[in-house]
Amino acid sequence: MTYTEIKERGNKKYYYRAKSIRKGKKIKKQRIYLGVNLSKQNLGELEKKADEKLLNKKTEKQIKEKHKETKKQLQESKEQESQLGITAEKDEFSDWFVQLLQKSELIEYTKVSGSYVIRPKAYFIWEKVKDYFDKKIKQDGVKNAYFPLLIPESNLIKEKEHVQGFSPEVAWVTHAGDTKLSEKLAIRPTSETIMYPSYAKWIRSWRDLPLRLNQWVNVLRWEFKNPVPFIRSREFLWQEGHTAFATKNQAEQEAEKILDFYADVYKEMYAIPVIKGVKTEKEKFAGADRTLTTEIFLPSGKAVQGATSHNLGQNFSKVFNIKFLDKDKKEKFVWQNSWGISTRSIGIAVMTHSDNKGLVISPKISDIQAIIIPIFKTQEEKKQIIKKCQEIKNKLNDFRIEIDDREEYTPGFKFNEWELKGIPIRLELGPKDLEKNQVVMVDRLDNKKRSVKISKIKQEIKKEIERQQSELYKRAEKFLQDNICKVENMTDLKSKIKERKIVLVPMCKKVKCEDWVKGKSGGAKTLNIPFEQPDLKGKKCVNCGKQADYWVYVGKSY
Repeated sequence: MTYTEIKERGNKKYYYRAKSIRKGKKIKKQRIYLGVNLSKQNLGELEKKADEKLLNKKTEKQIKEKHKETKKQLQESKEQESQLGITAEKDEFSDWFVQLLQKSELIEYTKVSGSYVIRPKAYFIWEKVKDYFDKKIKQDGVKNAYFPLLIPESNLIKEKEHVQGFSPEVAWVTHAGDTKLSEKLAIRPTSETIMYPSYAKWIRSWRDLPLRLNQWVNVLRWEFKNPVPFIRSREFLWQEGHTAFATKNQAEQEAEKILDFYADVYKEMYAIPVIKGVKTEKEKFAGADRTLTTEIFLPSGKAVQGATSHNLGQNFSKVFNIKFLDKDKKEKFVWQNSWGISTRSIGIAVMTHSDNKGLVISPKISDIQAIIIPIFKTQEEKKQIIKKCQEIKNKLNDFRIEIDDREEYTPGFKFNEWELKGIPIRLELGPKDLEKNQVVMVDRLDNKKRSVKISKIKQEIKKEIERQQSELYKRAEKFLQDNICKVENMTDLKSKIKERKIVLVPMCKKVKCEDWVKGKSGGAKTLNIPFEQPDLKGKKCVNCGKQADYWVYVGKSY
């Protein structure tokens, strides 16, 4: 409220129009001088004008304060924007990968080397992969179960004594509080030794077969020194299937079928092509007759094993005495498989598709498929545009859509942030778009912009998701084919490995030759023997020069 103050000095009266403003505990007064010895008429007119001035003073001050606050917010937004991006390029692979994982909010480091927090965005990817693969194996007759985390030492020793080359580096539980345990317990590195004693109890007759179980669990391994997030973690999540059959043929058929399932996971979910094949005797799992793998070639110039399907033969059934009475009344050992895919696959997808701007992943596994960014200046524009954004989100309820209506960040900051986080589609809606009843659609792969009518937005989002999924696979497939070389001598092999290629070479089965190839090529090793084999007639082993037994992929690997 404004009021008039009168100060008398002698026979003169001085008139002031005043207003009190409270600031915290203090009261500050604003005053405007009106005049001296004023008549009532003049005083009324002057009071009115003074009130307008006082109101204007308040408004001007508020505007200045608001402008100062906005300027500060913009400055903070610019500072955050400058720190947001990745400072290393993809050619600087290790630094780039670490920055990407943290800034795109996929992982967080902990005090334990090789153990990472899998943040919600990354865990969502794992859930989508889990749902896809779980559905496939259930449709094929596999059932889920859960076996204990802790494995008695006697179980591990039993396997080590019988399976040549089995020597796990495990973490041990030795105490319960201050009490020492009577037997050390290993934290699960894999589950053969905790599952198969139960299989021996459950399987008695051919009628109990096949037994096909899977579990979704975490495992802990300590056999390496230099962990890489997702790719080589001490603790990771995976599924492990363990199956038992009456015949060798049944086991072999399943092992190959599961490998095809894994190839489907990489193609359909991650948009990544794989090389399917069999590990050499040297590289196979110690307890397996055959190890089938999917191998992926990464932009780092290294290959990585994406998933495995082991044909265990009767190696474990003999160790754990898993026998059944067959139809011919004879007691026989079962034939077994084990197979698994892990959260390593997330790291493979990130490495394969992402770029210098940040994360790129397939739309099928992205937690947000499209982000809507409203752009406005006035409160009236805000009200209309936010309302329309919500209508668009509701219209797109078949997809995973979010609205970024944060006012403390500029549109430019939001564009960069969501690009860094790999959101496949960005929808921009400003006042002019609202007038035209359209949005601006921007795709993550090429950063191309185009206007789309809101009435057609649902069809366009669907088409764009399918296009990106297909395009990512095509690009990855081209990269793979461009980096596979076929050579027939050691000189060319060494040259291509230096160029960071995968090399298909003829080789014999001798482990010594495999060791020599690794030594002469600077650490490259055999990856797998592809199922589709070129003609071997007249082909010599790249090392010893004798008749080759197979063509095999060789390359640097994780």
